[in-house]
Amino acid sequence: MSGIIAAPQFFRAFPDLDPEIVGKLKSSNMQAFYTAVYELGCLAGAIFALVFGNRMGRRRNIILGACIMLVGVLIQITTVKGHKAGYQFVIGRVITGIGNGLNTATIPTWQAECSKSHNRGLLICIEASTIAFGTVVAYWIDFGCSYIDNSVSWRVPIAIQMLFAVLLIIGVLALPESPRWLISQGFHDEGQRVVAALADAPYDSEKTQLETRVIHETLAAMEGEAKTSDLFTSGKTQHFRRMMIGASSQLFQQIGGCNAVIYFAPVIYETYIGLDHRLSLILGGVNATVYAASAFFSYPMIEKAGRRNMFLWGSLGQALSMFLASFCLIPFNEEGDKQNKVLYGAVVGLFCFLIAFGCTWLELPWLYPAEISPLRTRTQANAVSTMTNWLFNFGVVMWTPPMLNSIGGFGTFLFFGIINLCFIPFIWVFYPETKGRSLEEIDVIFAKAYATKEWYIKVAHELPSLSMAEVESEARAWGISGEGVGTEKAAQRDEEDSTSSTPPTTVAA
Repeated sequence: MSGIIAAPQFFRAFPDLDPEIVGKLKSSNMQAFYTAVYELGCLAGAIFALVFGNRMGRRRNIILGACIMLVGVLIQITTVKGHKAGYQFVIGRVITGIGNGLNTATIPTWQAECSKSHNRGLLICIEASTIAFGTVVAYWIDFGCSYIDNSVSWRVPIAIQMLFAVLLIIGVLALPESPRWLISQGFHDEGQRVVAALADAPYDSEKTQLETRVIHETLAAMEGEAKTSDLFTSGKTQHFRRMMIGASSQLFQQIGGCNAVIYFAPVIYETYIGLDHRLSLILGGVNATVYAASAFFSYPMIEKAGRRNMFLWGSLGQALSMFLASFCLIPFNEEGDKQNKVLYGAVVGLFCFLIAFGCTWLELPWLYPAEISPLRTRTQANAVSTMTNWLFNFGVVMWTPPMLNSIGGFGTFLFFGIINLCFIPFIWVFYPETKGRSLEEIDVIFAKAYATKEWYIKVAHELPSLSMAEVESEARAWGISGEGVGTEKAAQRDEEDSTSSTPPTTVAA
């Protein structure tokens, strides 16, 4: 929206945004609202995933989310001036956000559950980096369409979202359902087929049977499908702690200031650094391109450096970049001077921030909650973390214009720099390393830490990488295996499965 929300062509359809009609302050607030209301829709979509996500399955959720987005985009692009245009556009933005919120709460979980421990981080990094790629595509389309002097200049960039929603639906239809979700719903045979397909092994091979049995026993030990209230429990599975760790990563991503830079960079360049409007737009596009390119550096780092180190170094890099941008804006903040060349250092600071963010904090909060949460509450916990993201995304987008107006660029970026520094001790104390671990191994780490009264960071550091057979043995040792815990319930479910309905249609290859 940053490329079209302040365009004259957009003001013609939505005069309540035009600063020459409603005044600069009201225009700024209304532009922030039109932009941020999308995040409220995303929050609603994540809430839907929290309540209903586990019942519908991963693939159905994603397809539903994409269909909702198609409806929302259609409502936006059919807006006509003078026919309550503002209301229609905002409603369309909210509906589109609901679909996106449902997808962002589901896709990382689905991908984590279908990935192997050695490439799970890479795959989710690739998925998360498409956020940056989409930003670049959208920004340059906005810039190109800005030369069109009619409503096509904003309708086309919004309408292009429909293409990606259709591609998402087609792609999901060709991919398998999560084997862990299938087994959790009692579709044991179908889940085992998907396990075999993902492992490229025969259905009845020892490898396939062992992995399926570990998933089944873990579920049995956790006593079946979770209720929302289970998110707030502790014990061996540490549901509440793990949910809070995952949600905190999404909180930190947003309050670190990423969207203050991504959404408002052109405004900052023009208003606080004194660049002309066209150059500010071009620099905003270059900003987005650098941000997307930096995301590729996370691919080799995620399984080598690990999640914890990337969180720590990313926080430090973001803090130093914000401090650079802040201090270089002192001449404008003190004297309103737009001619001082020191101001150009703020451009460098914002570029450095997006490089640090693109390499680390862009991807990690989409990966970490999905793998840190136990299978029984993974859907709900990941929905909570996604809700946290969209809630504070909305807050940052709404707060940034008033912050810039009241304390200037110097104070705004100084604030974000201090916030980023505060992440470092929290991550050091509370974020365990999950690199190279299967999802069931992570369950073992928390169960062992609970039973031995050791800090889970220490257990994660000292516990060697486990094979599936060792995971099964450790799970039994620490009381999170189905053996002797949920065997009777599992047997009852297997008996019911033989007469139950068929599973959701799943492509297993």
